[in-house]
Amino acid sequence: MRAMRLHAPGRPLVWETVPRPRPGPGDVQLRVLACGVCRTDLHVMDGELADPRLPLVLGHEIIGVVTLVGDSVTGMTPGDRVGVPWLGWTCGECAACRRGEENLCRHAEFTGYTRDGGYAEYCVADARYCFPVPAGDAQASAPLLCAGLIGFRTWRLAGGDAPRVIGLYGFGAAAHILIQLARYHDQRIFAFTRPDDAEAQAFARRLGAEWAGGSDQAPPEPLDAALLFAPVGELVPTALSHVRPGGCVVSGGIHMSDIPSFPYRLLWEERSLKSVANLTRQDGEAFLALAPQVPIRTETRAYPLEAANRALDDLRGGRLSGAAVLIP
Repeated sequence: MRAMRLHAPGRPLVWETVPRPRPGPGDVQLRVLACGVCRTDLHVMDGELADPRLPLVLGHEIIGVVTLVGDSVTGMTPGDRVGVPWLGWTCGECAACRRGEENLCRHAEFTGYTRDGGYAEYCVADARYCFPVPAGDAQASAPLLCAGLIGFRTWRLAGGDAPRVIGLYGFGAAAHILIQLARYHDQRIFAFTRPDDAEAQAFARRLGAEWAGGSDQAPPEPLDAALLFAPVGELVPTALSHVRPGGCVVSGGIHMSDIPSFPYRLLWEERSLKSVANLTRQDGEAFLALAPQVPIRTETRAYPLEAANRALDDLRGGRLSGAAVLIP
């Protein structure tokens, strides 16, 4: 099969022929229909996430069709259509797993990081971490598997539908999905983009943002919650300064530049600062059931699999509205 593989951080992916992976016990083999391109892929490629498995097939927003089923797999047969997320395997035995916090499993493996992912014609995934997805447009569904799921978990940690005024910092793949969920719950959205990014601000307003401006601007009124998807540590104190007493700031990224020191008064008055780590199967089941009710519509740009480096470069350069998706 053909795949795009990373051989060393800081280097472009290589288009090459590799053996088709075989499923082990508990695994399924998938023919990849589409794989979204996520900013986490950039963090892995740039070496900002340490110790990836090398050589590595990136990609953790996978929509595929089951082609082979490994021993001990039940409830899944060839022809089933599934999605594969970032969290690819957990031990089920550590203290975190026993507490129901599988997203914090110390032995966890991650799709497109410590397990080969979906920048390929075929991949293998743990059947426990494959979510059923309905028939339909695979390209449109792929971003739901990370941008959607991480956005959903970030929103839930901020109080779900309780906050009435939410600020979204960084208006990319996750925010363009989350704003639709928030508007479904009649929440008011203020969107913060790179300063002077008029295109992203217009995109946010088109999707229902009440106000859109640069991250260097103050919102029209205090926020109940601020959700950060831009990996910029300087935005943490900025967001805290715009959150009302008792409000919260939640960082949804897996990597962020260092947070600068800030005065205690920004955190005082019972403001809180939280981070999101990975996802759980419960997140996946809840979000994928809710998405068609909203309904959530993703905006995507398709690239052929062999153009993965171009897609990643467009993401890095801020040349995308919505999400990039690779099509084998």
